Amino acid sequence: MATVATETESNRPVDPLDVSRPELYRDDVWQEPFRKLRAESPIHYTPDSDYGAYWSVTTYKPIVEVESLPDIYSSEVGGITLADFIEGSDVKMPMFIARDRPVHTAQRRTVSPAFTPSEMTRMSGDIRQRTAEILDSLPVGKEFDWVDKVSIELTTQMLAILFDFPWEDRRKLTFWSDWAGDIELVKSEELRQKRLEHMFECGAYFQNLWNQKIDKEPTPDLISMMIHSDAMSHMDQYEFIGNLILLIVGGNDTTRNSMSAYAWGLNQFPEERAKLEQNPELIQNAVQEIIRWQTPLAHMRRTATQDTELHGQKIREGDKLAMWYISANRDESVFGPDADAIKVDRENARRHLAFGWGIHRCVGARLAELQITILLEEMAKRRLRVNVTGDPTRVAACFVHGYRSLPVELSKY
Repeated sequence: MATVATETESNRPVDPLDVSRPELYRDDVWQEPFRKLRAESPIHYTPDSDYGAYWSVTTYKPIVEVESLPDIYSSEVGGITLADFIEGSDVKMPMFIARDRPVHTAQRRTVSPAFTPSEMTRMSGDIRQRTAEILDSLPVGKEFDWVDKVSIELTTQMLAILFDFPWEDRRKLTFWSDWAGDIELVKSEELRQKRLEHMFECGAYFQNLWNQKIDKEPTPDLISMMIHSDAMSHMDQYEFIGNLILLIVGGNDTTRNSMSAYAWGLNQFPEERAKLEQNPELIQNAVQEIIRWQTPLAHMRRTATQDTELHGQKIREGDKLAMWYISANRDESVFGPDADAIKVDRENARRHLAFGWGIHRCVGARLAELQITILLEEMAKRRLRVNVTGDPTRVAACFVHGYRSLPVELSKY
C-alpha cells in the first residue's frame, strides 16, 4: 500500500489554516481548522503549502456556485486535486472527471448507462447475495479488520463485476486504487515514478481485457461500453489509463470508506446506533447521513479560467481553488449546530455534497448508495452490531478521506 512520511520536510512554519496538511486527517483533527475557516474566512487564501498557493472554499453555498460555473472554474486546466502536474515528472492521463465540456459530457454519457435505476435493480440481487455471503463468513465475538474483510472485499467484488475483471485478481484493483488516489505521493520523485509504474501495469492489464472484447457483441460492463462508444472507443493509451483510474478510484474509495464509516461512526454515537437498530426503516436516510459525516473525498480542485469574484473575494485567472466537501458537509448553516454528529434521522442528510454537484456529480452515486444500503439491511436482518475494539489507521492525506484498517468484533443484539 502506498505510504509516505506525513510531516513536511520544509522549514516553513505551520499555517494552522492550511487544511491540506496530511497529519490533520491522519490524526482526525481536521474539524477545528475547518470550523474556524467557516466562521471567519469561508473563502480563504493560503499563500504557501506543500501544494503551492490555493484558495479554500469551505462553506456550502460558494461550493455549489463554483460547481455550477464549470466554464469559469475548470476541472481540466489544473486537474481535480491540489497536486499540480509537473512536466518531466508526470505523464498526463486525462480522465473525464478532469475534462471540461464537451469532452466531459460525451465520455460521461458513455459510462452512465452502467449506473441507471434499471441497472441498479438488475444488480441488486447479486449485491445482496455477495453481501450476505461475506457477513455469514465473519466471526462473532472474535476480532478482525472490518476494512479488509468487509469494506475492501465488497467494493472490490463490485468493481470486478463492473469491469468483467478476472475474479482471482480482483485485489489488484484495490492496490492500483491506493496508489492512484494517494495525493501525498507527489511530494517524492521516487514515489511519483513508482506510481507511474503501477499505473502502466494497470493499463497493460486492462488493455489485454480490452483486446479480448474487440469485435465482440456488447456486454453490460464498462470496458465493452467504452469499446462500443464514439466518445471513448479511440482513446490513446494515457486517456485509457486515466479513465480506468477514475472509475477504479471512484468506485472503490467512496463506497469502501463509507462502509468503514458505518462501523466507526455508529460506534462513536451509540444512541444513534440503537435508534437505527430499533427503526430499520431509517436505513436509507442513515446511509445518506453516514456518507455526509464521512465525506470519502475531502476535496476537489478547480482552476479559474478568468478573473472573477466569489462571495466578495477576487479570484485571479490561474488561481487554484479547493472545494472542501468535507467542510461543507459540516456547515452549520445547512446541517445545524449538531453537524459534527451522526443523526440517523437527520431530515436533510441527502443534501450532502460528498458526491459533488452539477455536471461533475459522481456518476456512480446510485451504486454506492445501493451497496451501503444493502450492507446495513443485511446487518439488520442478522441483528449484527459492529463493536470497535481499537483505533482506526487513517489515510494520511487531504484527498481520499478514509481508513486503512479498523479492528472490530461483531455481537448480536
